Amino acid sequence: MRTRFIAAGAALLALLTSVLAMTQSAQAATGLHVSGTKILEANGNQFIMRGTSHAHTWFPSQTSSFANIKSLGANTVRVVLSGGRWTANAASDVANVIALCKQNRLICVLENHDTTGYGEQSGAYTLDQAVDYWVGLKSVLTGQENYVVINIGNEPYGNNSPSAWTSATKSAISRMRSAGFQHLLMVDAPNWGQDWQFVMRDNAASVFDGDPQKNTVFSIHMYGVFDTAAEVTGYLQAFQSAGLPLVIGEFGNMHSDGDPDEDTIMSQAQSRGVGYLGWSWSGNGGGVEYLDQVTNFNVSQLTSWGQRLFNGANGIKSTAKEATIYSGQPPVSPSPSPSASPSPSASPSASPSRSPSPSPSPGGAKGCAATYTVTNQWGGGFQGEVTVKAGSSAISGWTVTWTYANGQAITQVWNATVTSNGSSITARNVSYNGGLGAGASTSFGFLGSWNGANGVPAVSCTAS
Repeated sequence: MRTRFIAAGAALLALLTSVLAMTQSAQAATGLHVSGTKILEANGNQFIMRGTSHAHTWFPSQTSSFANIKSLGANTVRVVLSGGRWTANAASDVANVIALCKQNRLICVLENHDTTGYGEQSGAYTLDQAVDYWVGLKSVLTGQENYVVINIGNEPYGNNSPSAWTSATKSAISRMRSAGFQHLLMVDAPNWGQDWQFVMRDNAASVFDGDPQKNTVFSIHMYGVFDTAAEVTGYLQAFQSAGLPLVIGEFGNMHSDGDPDEDTIMSQAQSRGVGYLGWSWSGNGGGVEYLDQVTNFNVSQLTSWGQRLFNGANGIKSTAKEATIYSGQPPVSPSPSPSASPSPSASPSASPSRSPSPSPSPGGAKGCAATYTVTNQWGGGFQGEVTVKAGSSAISGWTVTWTYANGQAITQVWNATVTSNGSSITARNVSYNGGLGAGASTSFGFLGSWNGANGVPAVSCTAS
């Protein structure tokens, strides 16, 4: 988007090459990966992205946005990062971003925004420079293949020389694989992401084949170029006919270059099983403030675009399904080295996460246990998570209760239905996470307020 913010020796060699190829293929399939037109999780379940973008690099203190985005039903957040065109996001900051995604049970699409409009916009970085940035983050990205998609570079070419996109993108993918990245890679189209000259569409097959792991998804940005149903359906159909994976990596409900047909974008994405990510949560400038989905990062102040995206027909709330990596096990935060601990500017947390408060161990038939943890805290507010674990028998539902002793109050919740009676809290499963096999677990999260103290309460769990 233009107005805002790539002999025996021979036999032995052949054998080693074959083994290496099989090993690479197996490694690629351990996390998110593509199969035909679909994105799959490691267990083979299809994952369809439904979410939005968050401009973290310009608003690093707005870390409550992750929980707020989740609270509206999203399963994915696309996080804007910079390697130096703007204030660089260091490894410690990126590790914290991944932790926030996992705490809030979101798939994390990390994108490097430095490349936006290369060849046309002053200061834009090359895709090669974007790869340098990712290589520098490898220590905090390795092992996150189930949770993280790497969007190599945002809108990496403007409208000048977009034909260079093909070779530059192939080279970027090759370098990423040579550096050892096993992640699902996402590549944006040229022409400010809108591919109106069809460079990505017409060269996608050769770019995909150039990935030794065959684990690349293409991303189209739909703004004014896609202002008719025919243009939207035609582009999506081209990729489906080619058997290639595509997501709508950005789109809006209006734009200075035309009026996007968001109704067709969303309905066609839903009917075709294509992921979509709206632009963007909050903080837009440069004349496109109308693309904010909430006002001033306040989840209680949805704009008309936010209402359409999250709550409208074929919107996020009605179509998103949480990644199954989060079902049956609590999300695990990354454990960076001491030198990579989150900086104060990257998170509003005023104190480390408090120790969890477990309920008694789950018993026999229809038993369960719950563990309450404060995962993040800042002045006047906090984020919490409760993990529920079934006992030695399968359960069909659960109820967790606790009483606050220090005046805390819950303001938002996801993956549970919560009621309060004064300081007493009761949380019950929702339709999709009540049934747990023996020893299996699930979790729900919430935002709360506190004043003076934020002690961890004792919790109890009953099952049915």
